[in-house]
Amino acid sequence: MTSKKTLNSDGKPKPSRPHMPGYGLPEGNKGLLPWSWAEQRLKKSHNYWITTVKPDGSPHTMVVWGMWRDGRFLFSTGSKSRKARNLAQNPNCVVCTEHANEAVIVEGVAEIADVEPRRKFLPLYERKYKFDMKDMKQDILSMKEPVFAVRPRVVFGLWEKHFMGKSTRWKVE
Repeated sequence: MTSKKTLNSDGKPKPSRPHMPGYGLPEGNKGLLPWSWAEQRLKKSHNYWITTVKPDGSPHTMVVWGMWRDGRFLFSTGSKSRKARNLAQNPNCVVCTEHANEAVIVEGVAEIADVEPRRKFLPLYERKYKFDMKDMKQDILSMKEPVFAVRPRVVFGLWEKHFMGKSTRWKVE
């Protein structure tokens, strides 16, 4: 649940300066990126990097297709995939947009999406990726195969050409 302390009056996460000792970032909140900057990149990214945690505690990173919708990152994967098995044991994960020079990093928790978000997800996903989901649709809607919704806890925005003045952290919960 999102606390009122972490939200602005418009319901968007409040920006703050990330804790990065030794980088010489300025103090104070002048020049921080707006939440719309992060959301725009989360929506427009074509490929996303997701890092999950294996049972032995080591990381597993993979590229996925997905979409940012209603404040969550949604993606589908096979139930037997390494990332699905990892998330079943440990739902903590990191999702990153594809362009490191305008990076958005989401630290969050993956949950199995309900049927209604899946219904909305399928046509949007097909349009975004020009990919026919008809062979997977029934398994996705019947909950046989997972669609994960990553709920952000902390989001970082790092814009390479404005790194010093605009590096931003949003605490979402």
